[in-house]
Amino acid sequence: MPPADLQANCAQCFGLCCVALPFAASNDFAADKDAGTPCTNLQADFRCGIHAQLRDKGFRGCTVFDCFGAGQQVSQVTFGGRDWRQHPDTARQMFAVFPVMRQLHELLAYVTEALDRPEARPAHEGLRTAQADLERLTLSPADVLAELDTEAVRQEVNALLLRAGELIRNAVPGKKKNHRGADLFGARLNKAKLQGACLRGACLIAADLSGADLRSADLIGADLRDADLSGADLTDAVFLTQSQLNAARGDAGTKLPASLVHPAHWQA
Repeated sequence: MPPADLQANCAQCFGLCCVALPFAASNDFAADKDAGTPCTNLQADFRCGIHAQLRDKGFRGCTVFDCFGAGQQVSQVTFGGRDWRQHPDTARQMFAVFPVMRQLHELLAYVTEALDRPEARPAHEGLRTAQADLERLTLSPADVLAELDTEAVRQEVNALLLRAGELIRNAVPGKKKNHRGADLFGARLNKAKLQGACLRGACLIAADLSGADLRSADLIGADLRDADLSGADLTDAVFLTQSQLNAARGDAGTKLPASLVHPAHWQA
């Protein structure tokens, strides 16, 4: 399992994803909301009033989002437990820092996973340095975080993640498919042999991946919205997140890494 501080703990957060981030009326959200404006479903205790019925109420996008633990980091560490309601002077800066922290925590989650993969051992030294640097950044004061060049940080860390992904995929015998950044919208890939494939940043929206072999496939940044993963084998897929699974479709026969779980809506 990923470290607890890289998993969302809503009980320790001030509902930041429900306030700081904007959303637009669409298939994922039932209404428009501006950044910095509390969602109408956010209660006084910072809990969601329709959490158990989000999909039924038209807020599917909320069930897909994952802050990777950034919410409680900003709430309890960066701002020392001072919430934006009782301390409105913190609101603007807190809402600006939250998406920055989320990016740092997402990168930390990927780096942590790569360090757990023995196939990526030649890249571990650089990854450990990146991990320490990212952890230091997450402890920065709010004003420093608000001005952080996250794109530069992502580019530096992504070079290490790319190498780690290649090392893991190269451990798979035989020729591997390269679909990096490919447009595979609605593609028919049922029972496809994609073990060790590169699917980084690929558009797999509504793709049929039922029964596909995705072991050791690099899925970082792949868009799996409404992709059919029924019966697919993702046992040791690389950089697969719970958020990606929550956006996809699957069933009890879908094999997942031990750190991830079958979304509740897959059983519906």
